[in-house]
Amino acid sequence: MLKQRVITALILLPVALGGFFLLEGAWFALFIGAAVVLGGWEWARLAGFAAQSQRVAYAALVAALLYGAWLLPALAPWLLGVALLWWLAATLLVLGYPDSSRFWGGRPGKLLIGLLILLPAWQGLVLLKQWPQGNALIIAVMVLVWGADIGAYFAGKTFGKRKLAPRVSPGKSWEGFYGGMAASLSITLAVGLQQGWRAFDLLLALAGAALVVAVSVVGDLTESMFKRQSGIKDSSNLLPGHGGVLDRIDSLTAAVPLFAVLLWLAGWGVL
Repeated sequence: MLKQRVITALILLPVALGGFFLLEGAWFALFIGAAVVLGGWEWARLAGFAAQSQRVAYAALVAALLYGAWLLPALAPWLLGVALLWWLAATLLVLGYPDSSRFWGGRPGKLLIGLLILLPAWQGLVLLKQWPQGNALIIAVMVLVWGADIGAYFAGKTFGKRKLAPRVSPGKSWEGFYGGMAASLSITLAVGLQQGWRAFDLLLALAGAALVVAVSVVGDLTESMFKRQSGIKDSSNLLPGHGGVLDRIDSLTAAVPLFAVLLWLAGWGVL
């Protein structure tokens, strides 16, 4: 398993880095869109559609909607706004699971939820890429999420006792959550001090980072919730040793839209 993980990572890393930081405009949107469409194909399985034709059809729908969002950039604020409402609702669903599953709306509801997760994440990354220092912004949100993941892993492994969401993901603990939060806030603080941010700006950045990390945990738990309900361990086997695309981007799908909105509120870019 470890060998598979390493080989897959060595192959994917240069592809991912090249796509994120070398591509621009429509090519970047297409690159991110390809990952999101694969995520849609995986989500259809989580929604209860095992037939390949059904999963491909849903992936095609995701692709068509992404193309429509590219042609109509005025939809961006609406997509991000809907995403914020969805992740607030997702928090309540995770906290109330398994009783909350009655609010999912069956298969049609699950398919709609997939769109609420995938489309705004694509839109957020496309916007970040277009704004000043776009590549640095993309790195920033990834470092926040990955820093939280690493911090949570080691803190949870060392100190984890109190379960964060035992009915959704028994392996996660409050100690891990706090450790992940501390890691990401430490990174934010270090960057702010190095850049010479004013005290007020640094406090805003720390508050924003805390919100982004918190919602990234909700993104992770949300996918875990749907996988648990479906009896599925990984979203797919597309990435040997790593599971599926959704397993790798679940936290980012929640973090990216909020990160983009917070930067917009701070006057960084235009929606």
